Order: sequence, then structure tokens, then C-alpha cells
Amino acid sequence: MKKLLKWLACTVLGLVGLIVIGAVIVYVSSNAKLTRTHPVAVQPIAIPTGPEAVKRGEHLALSRGCVDCHGKDFAGAKVMDDGAMGRIYGRNLTPGSAAMAGYTDLDWVRAIRHGVARDGHGVFIMPSEEYSKLSDADVGALVAFMKTLPAVERADVPLSFGPVSRVLLATGKMKLSADVIDHAHLVPPVVTPAVTAEYGKYLAVACSGCHGPNLSGGKIAIGPPDWPPARNLTPHATGDLAKWTEADFFRAIRASQRPDGTALSPVMPRGFAAMNDTELGALWAYLRTLPPVATGTR
Repeated sequence: MKKLLKWLACTVLGLVGLIVIGAVIVYVSSNAKLTRTHPVAVQPIAIPTGPEAVKRGEHLALSRGCVDCHGKDFAGAKVMDDGAMGRIYGRNLTPGSAAMAGYTDLDWVRAIRHGVARDGHGVFIMPSEEYSKLSDADVGALVAFMKTLPAVERADVPLSFGPVSRVLLATGKMKLSADVIDHAHLVPPVVTPAVTAEYGKYLAVACSGCHGPNLSGGKIAIGPPDWPPARNLTPHATGDLAKWTEADFFRAIRASQRPDGTALSPVMPRGFAAMNDTELGALWAYLRTLPPVATGTR
């Protein structure tokens, strides 16, 4: 009996030791990625100042997901807060934040297009891999609007990373945009807003973060384990859009409701509801041109 207890004790201690070693490796690896700096040569772009450009920038900020992380007043909002993923809040982007003091046009472009903060660190969960494909005109308009934001005095909530987010970072399942963008070879597109599949393809980049590069849906790597899989946006029989009409699609985006009356998952960014008819029409036109791909085959 004593030998058995001794063996069990050694086994338990060995397992505990392996768990501790694994936790240390995960922490060190994830921390290295979070603290890595990115020396980016930011290409300056013209930042317009006229009311039309500011209005365009406001529309982009409202319809491209900025409000979902930074709040309707752009002073920060909760992205997620749980024990597994951690406490993740969007930053205060208004002049009421001390961190925004002295922010230059290049700082804005670096953060939006490259996902890199002013100090060189990658911005966590910032979808700059998608924003890097915005045109110069749209980035310029977005910056123009951000520079007009009224100050909101609200302190940023410090980021806190849970065990799942650290494991995802350490294993490469979750990546910072700054780590995957080809910073030296960005080729901003020149687009014309119109109800065309070409313009819809430009807009659909904003969907790829959750729905995957081919928009077939499946598990969302950047979210908590309890997030539902993203829906298939291709016209495959395993997806919804094969059965929907354009009116169904508009309703789903605008009212967050499927044709059968069920609500879309709260994970779906509600900011996309601010897209205008031209944008939604173009997006629908593009989605209809996609080759049918089975759900989750990214």
C-alpha cells in the first residue's frame, strides 16, 4: 500500500509539474507575441478636412465595426469579459484619453492600416488585416472623422488575458493583425461605390475575420469557446444564403433577424446595419458570385 501511495504521489507531482511547465511556456510565448514591436514605415496619405469627407468617415466608423469595440461615443466599450478569454475592451479614441494626446495623422494610419500602436506594439484584436485593404480615400475620411471626435473623459480598461486567449496566441490559432500584414507591400485599392460585385468584394473583406477568407464560416478562432460558428456566406446548400432573397439579406443585416424570425447571434457586429443600400446591394451581388463551399472548409 505504501508503495502504491508513493507511486500515486509521484504521478500527481509529475502531472502538476508538467502543467506548471506548460503554463509557463504558454505565458512566455504569448507574452512574446503581445510585446513584440513592429518597425513599420508608414506611407502618409492625404487627410481631407471638408464636411463631406468627415461625413463619409463617420459613416465608415459606424458601418465597419468601429462602434462594436470602441462604443457609440468612441470612448471604449467591452469586447469580451470572461475567465477564459480575459477582459478585452476597446480603447478610448477621443481626446479625453491621455493616450491620444499628440496623436498624429501617421499614428492614425499606423493603427488603422497596420494594426500597430504608436509605441510599435501590435494592437490586440484590432482587425487591421481587413482595414489594410481599405482605399486611401476611405482611410483618409476615417481619420478625418476621428479627429473631430469630442473629448470623453473615460479611462481605458487595462487588457487582461485569460488562459484560452494565451493558448490561442501561443499556438498561433489567434494572431495579431500586425503579425500577418505584409506592411512593406500594401497596395490600397481604388474603388467606386456602386451596386456591383466588384465593390461588394471590397466590402466583404470586413466579413472575412469571422467568416474566413472564402466566407464559408465555421469556428471563429479569435473568440471565446462559447461563440457559435460563423455562418456560411457562400451559396452552398449547407449555408443560409442559398435559400435567401436579397430582401432577406437586407433584413438580416439591418434588423439582425433571419427570415424565420430568429435573431442573429450577438457575436455578429451590429454596426454593419449602418451600411447603405448601395453597400448592401453590392455585398449581396458579390456573395452571389462566390463558388459554393461547404460550411467551415476555410
